[in-house]
Amino acid sequence: MTLQTRYDPKANGLGLLRLVLALAVLVAHSWPLGSGAANPGLGLTHGQTDLGTLAVDGFFVLSGFLVAASGRRLGPLRFAWHRFLRIFPGLWTCLLVLAFVLAPLVSLATRGRLGDPGASLAYAWGNWFGNPHVWGIGDLFAETPYGRLTDASVFNGSLWSLVYELSCYAGMIALIATGVLRRCPWLVPLLALAAYVVIVSDFLRTVGTHGLATRPVQRGAIGPIPLIGALNLQMTIYLGFLFLLGATIQLYRHRVPVHPMLALVAFSAFAGSMLVGGFFVVGLPAFAYLLVWAASVLPQAVHGIGRRHDYSYGIYIYAFPVQQVIALAGGAAWGVLPYIVLSASGALVLATLSWHLVERPALLLKDWAPRSVRTPVGAAPN
Repeated sequence: MTLQTRYDPKANGLGLLRLVLALAVLVAHSWPLGSGAANPGLGLTHGQTDLGTLAVDGFFVLSGFLVAASGRRLGPLRFAWHRFLRIFPGLWTCLLVLAFVLAPLVSLATRGRLGDPGASLAYAWGNWFGNPHVWGIGDLFAETPYGRLTDASVFNGSLWSLVYELSCYAGMIALIATGVLRRCPWLVPLLALAAYVVIVSDFLRTVGTHGLATRPVQRGAIGPIPLIGALNLQMTIYLGFLFLLGATIQLYRHRVPVHPMLALVAFSAFAGSMLVGGFFVVGLPAFAYLLVWAASVLPQAVHGIGRRHDYSYGIYIYAFPVQQVIALAGGAAWGVLPYIVLSASGALVLATLSWHLVERPALLLKDWAPRSVRTPVGAAPN
């Protein structure tokens, strides 16, 4: 049985997986944000990855898998419009809430004054285009465990990944505009293979000094790019590989086998590479397969999660500031489990508001077009 026959685009486990990945980032941040300590899972993987990094990797696989399907249906402008609506209304609202609601309240509670509106404006504008340039607002949150650990004010450290997601969207727009997705889909796995060759090269270059538990080679930066700034080249290659791998699985789903034995082999490779080494070469492709396999075989009882109400993005962008506030109020002193529960509850409340008040209304505009380019009634669409 192939993914084509096993996976139903309208009834699958992707919503649950995205929700789990968003909560996994929250859980992973609970140690550095709650107590200023390293994630305890680092030792098990020999420093190759951790729960939060793995969750972000999973997001890129699923993102590539999902948007490749819409990329085949849509033109480049419509695709860009859909991606804009999914990311920026929620992001902009989050930035405004943090800068002009949360920051004054935190300043009033800790400093006895509302704070500097100029610093709030600089924070919102510095992160407006999806690539964070300004992490803090004045010295707020500097006294949290994470603030003492980094000696900095950080309002929302989770936003770092958005610029790489947007970069992948830009690459997908180029593939749509050039007709690659419809006429030459084989170029997508070829691009994924090119990125994978770099990953294998990194492994071979460092395996002699670090054993099998290697780490990516730092490769400088791309840019600066107007409105965005510089991108970490190593991060672009590795996350781009995962995005392209997800897109490849979507484009060739009629050739991807779905079988419990293959999933068992993939899980063994994934777990073994984390424990022994070679995670980026072996574990990442295995992880990508496991995610898509799980999305296709999870029971019908979970298929409704995230279909009508997708809170995963809201949890991702609001969890970090919620955890900072709870840590500042002393909530982390009750223990890591109560801290996780409190953080998840607060993030879910804000994610729910974000979805129903901002994200979902924005997505209702997916089919909007300027009057000058609308197709007349009865005319053939382009």
